[in-house]
Amino acid sequence: MMGKWDMVRLGDVCEIVSGSTPSTGNSELWDGDIKWITPAEIPVDSYFIYDTERHISQKAGLKLMPAGTVLLSSRAPIGKVAIAGEPMCCNQGFKNLICSDNIHNRYLYRYLRNQTAYLNSLGRGATFKEISKSIVEDVEIPLPPLPTQQKIADVLDRASVLIKKRKSQIAKLDLLVKSRFVEMIGDPVRNPMGWEVKRLEDICDKITDGTHQTPEYTDKDNGYLFLSSKDVTTGYINWDNVKYIPEELHLKLYKRLAPQRNDILLAKNGTTGVAALVDTDDVFDIYVSLALLRPKTDIDPLFLLIAINSDSTKHQFNAGLKGIGVPNLHLKEIRQTKIVIPSLELQTKFADFVRAVDKSKAEMQAGLEQLELLYKSLMQKCFGGELF
Repeated sequence: MMGKWDMVRLGDVCEIVSGSTPSTGNSELWDGDIKWITPAEIPVDSYFIYDTERHISQKAGLKLMPAGTVLLSSRAPIGKVAIAGEPMCCNQGFKNLICSDNIHNRYLYRYLRNQTAYLNSLGRGATFKEISKSIVEDVEIPLPPLPTQQKIADVLDRASVLIKKRKSQIAKLDLLVKSRFVEMIGDPVRNPMGWEVKRLEDICDKITDGTHQTPEYTDKDNGYLFLSSKDVTTGYINWDNVKYIPEELHLKLYKRLAPQRNDILLAKNGTTGVAALVDTDDVFDIYVSLALLRPKTDIDPLFLLIAINSDSTKHQFNAGLKGIGVPNLHLKEIRQTKIVIPSLELQTKFADFVRAVDKSKAEMQAGLEQLELLYKSLMQKCFGGELF
């Protein structure tokens, strides 16, 4: 028992349907009027899917899933979920669930969205993990009466809409900063206001990278913070999974390069061309995958950060990428990158605007985190039978 409801096998309340891919060498099987979906087409915040990137013809002979089928990815990755808004077929990366009259598809969707970790634990395979049809059939789910299932789906849908709206508001603030940049500074490519254009090496006192030495790591209590490109997101440093190095190595590295507040960290490989502002006085070291830029006193660091993270600058970075395997942005290309430089007064005015937006964004982010906690609590109570 889970809560007050019986647990049932998915195979007893759903027909499990596997998909396949028609021969790509036979053009007669493709470009018809039947929708054909792959797991890559299901976004993170998916719900109903009404169209697909590719279509197949009747000659492909695949089983057509009815609208309302719950789409469950069974490999690469396991656990992505959506609902077919139209009749469609799928590739072999799915084990889909055609609901019987005993289970509501939106209830099933909401339940499976909360089971990603569990579904992944059921994966089998040496090369890549996959959940088979028989595994999906044996997954158990709490089954309240149909009216209760619909109430649960409605409650979680409403909570999900609030979360989606808050995420959209946060995304709009990012767009607001970009549009304000163009409004105040102008398009950095066309430079209609005729601002001076300078290379990064001309507006920074220092442009260098972190240690090339592969470090040995230690624990938090005995080590010093050590950042790499994976710790840098657009605009911010993510401290959640930062590693630590022993004191002996730290003293050696810090003597050469001591990052300080208002320096800019730029990812050289991995997610290249992504920059963050150092907004702490904490002591830390950096790996070679990060470049450090120290703006001169007549350059506002926050303005420069936004300029570096702009599409026009990223285009310059992409043009300078080197390497066949993992693309790498070299210091030479970074130093030669051109930036439009308005007056310091205008830089500061724009930076003040960004700080105000960031304050609103932080408040919205806190609200979003509260909504997400509420959603998780609602799921536990709904599926545990505590609310209905």
